[in-house]
Amino acid sequence: MTAAQADLPTDLQAKFLGMPEGLRLDTPGVTDGAAIWRIARDSKVLDLNSSYSYLLWCRDFAATSVVARDADGAPAGFMTGYIRPDKPRTLVVWQTAVDHAHRGRGLAGAMLDGLAAKVAADRGLDAVETTITPGNTASERLFLSFAERHGAEVERTVLFDAALFPGDDGGHEPEVLYDIAPLPF
Repeated sequence: MTAAQADLPTDLQAKFLGMPEGLRLDTPGVTDGAAIWRIARDSKVLDLNSSYSYLLWCRDFAATSVVARDADGAPAGFMTGYIRPDKPRTLVVWQTAVDHAHRGRGLAGAMLDGLAAKVAADRGLDAVETTITPGNTASERLFLSFAERHGAEVERTVLFDAALFPGDDGGHEPEVLYDIAPLPF
């Protein structure tokens, strides 16, 4: 068990019977930043941030993020998040991606359940928020199924209209906020 894994409660590790075989959840470290950046880049759907931002994310927001590792310990997927400053029991999921070789096995759902349980164990959790662009059906399914598994309601509102994104000349779709609450943690 790595030092980062030790941050996840033992009972939390045992909860993941739904984890695809050969994969495990872990807390990201700065050494994961480059791999996480590559997974985000290769997803072809995420807004790619600088590699520097992924390094910072793995350092500064590791407690509210998760990485899935394969049998060799290499990142197979990731989910980054943070706690809303004005809502300390709300987890905002920023980005989620699964490496192409591990897609279609339920890994994103396992990461979301694991991250929510981890944050709930550390500080309590009432809600999860994320933004999804219209037409991103994979993300919609991921978060709607999470809400259903946990008996939560989903409220959708446009958080950022497309016109707010600079330099995209209308190329960026609006970001729709999914507010998932109340959660039973």
